[in-house]
Amino acid sequence: AVRTQLRHRAGEKKHMDSLPLLQSRDALYRPCKFNMADTPKFFFTFWQGRSILCFGSDHVFYRIEEDLHMNKDLTVGKPSQVLWQFCLPMFGSIIFQQLYNIADSLVAGKFIGENALAAVGNSYEITLIFIAFAFGCNIGCSVIVSRYFGAKDYDEMKTSVYTSLIGSAVLCAVLMLIGLVGCHSLLELINTPEEILADSSLYLDIYVLGLPFMFFYNIATGIFSALGDSKTPFYFLAVSSLSNIGVDILFVAGFKMGVAGVAWATFLCQGVSCVLAMVVVFRRIGAFKSTHKVVLFSWNMLGKVAMVAIPSILQQSFVSVGNIILQSVINTFGASVIAGYSAAVKLNNMVITSFTTLGNGISNYTSQNMGAGKMDRVHEGFGAGRNLVWIICVPIVLLYFFFGRFLLLLFMNDPQGPAIDTGMLFLRILSPFYFVVSVKLVTDGILRGCGMMVRFMIATFSDLILRVGIAIVLSSTALGSTGIWMAWPVGWCIGTGLSLVFYFTAIRKVLAESPAKAEAEGEAAGARAEAVFAADAEMETL
Repeated sequence: AVRTQLRHRAGEKKHMDSLPLLQSRDALYRPCKFNMADTPKFFFTFWQGRSILCFGSDHVFYRIEEDLHMNKDLTVGKPSQVLWQFCLPMFGSIIFQQLYNIADSLVAGKFIGENALAAVGNSYEITLIFIAFAFGCNIGCSVIVSRYFGAKDYDEMKTSVYTSLIGSAVLCAVLMLIGLVGCHSLLELINTPEEILADSSLYLDIYVLGLPFMFFYNIATGIFSALGDSKTPFYFLAVSSLSNIGVDILFVAGFKMGVAGVAWATFLCQGVSCVLAMVVVFRRIGAFKSTHKVVLFSWNMLGKVAMVAIPSILQQSFVSVGNIILQSVINTFGASVIAGYSAAVKLNNMVITSFTTLGNGISNYTSQNMGAGKMDRVHEGFGAGRNLVWIICVPIVLLYFFFGRFLLLLFMNDPQGPAIDTGMLFLRILSPFYFVVSVKLVTDGILRGCGMMVRFMIATFSDLILRVGIAIVLSSTALGSTGIWMAWPVGWCIGTGLSLVFYFTAIRKVLAESPAKAEAEGEAAGARAEAVFAADAEMETL
């Protein structure tokens, strides 16, 4: 179809300079002069699939200036198929992302010892605060960029990208200063045992130095997702996380660097991923042609990004603070319970973070379709997203419930100790309820994509407040640490109920308004068309 279109246009033009720059759904095509001397060049690029030959009054060929097949329009196609194709690479990406944290704990537990595993796990709960800010910037940038991408407003889309990068850089600098000054005091505040305090503090200091890499990498993945590209982040993460495992082992087992080696390995590998990802982002964004001069920073745009980012940051930070409170309660039960929880919660977080990332993909899907005015597709996307996460839940629940001990042995050496028994009990209590929490995270993704942040925050905060409160109460009873694990399912069930109520009431209202809005827009378009027709008729008469 593109070749036919170009052939007709080339036949109509008399001069090379008047040939248009064309854009299809897959690529941008730029006209180039074609002489006999260019024949080898043409056939080479044609063989690579990078050009299209057009015959007309002039002999020209169009070369592909920029391949856009990695950018995906989520507003067309069957919703279930579109979501599956878009979200599954994101699921793979987050699995590799989690390998960073799992690799740290795995190498620490296997090659250093149980105390090192406890130190890394104890520090991880504090790193979640920094991750919350990076994740919020990811969501804010992704939702706004995808909205302008769906509306084909590329000038505003670029402004939102540059504004997000500048705002995130300032936020990252502030967090680095706070982290370097206050992390040690926070470790003492949460009852960190003396035997793991020094290693926990060292791990956090190195982690804070790598915050710029984490922030900009998260912004890059948010931009890729907004453009409908979930494969590029997957490729980066696959290589980077696998490299991280190798460098972890080299620094710890080979160079005997201890817990510091684990932290420096993550710093190095994530830094390389960040730089490469940002290079690709700037090339991808530059491929879109601007109609006006692009504004590099806009306070108004920063406000739009912040409207989405701040609730997500507050939500994730609130979750992180809740987890730190839980960690302080868990720390009172000793190093063995800390080590068992640290291993099991890594496996749990891999699942929850995966579902959260799929929810982010559904946010992008929702936001693009909102930008295109296709709200009926949003409701169809809910059913497709729910089916997707439930299919993923089945093997995970079976694996964790029946074979969790083998997974925990990846982090530990003693198959019968109190640490592994603690981790196994944690997994068996929580894993059956993954079917519940996965629906909540899909629903939250739609609420975020629609901009219903107040509803989203109410559902999330209710879940966390109940979970922390119940854990504190039950841990002081005869249940002990088991009471802490039982608090998770209660909070998930109540939070899921609230999210579903908010979603169904909101989506019913929006779908009821859509036909009336479409009818009004149709009448306005008809009036404009009649006015244009009348003006053309008058001009023809004159």
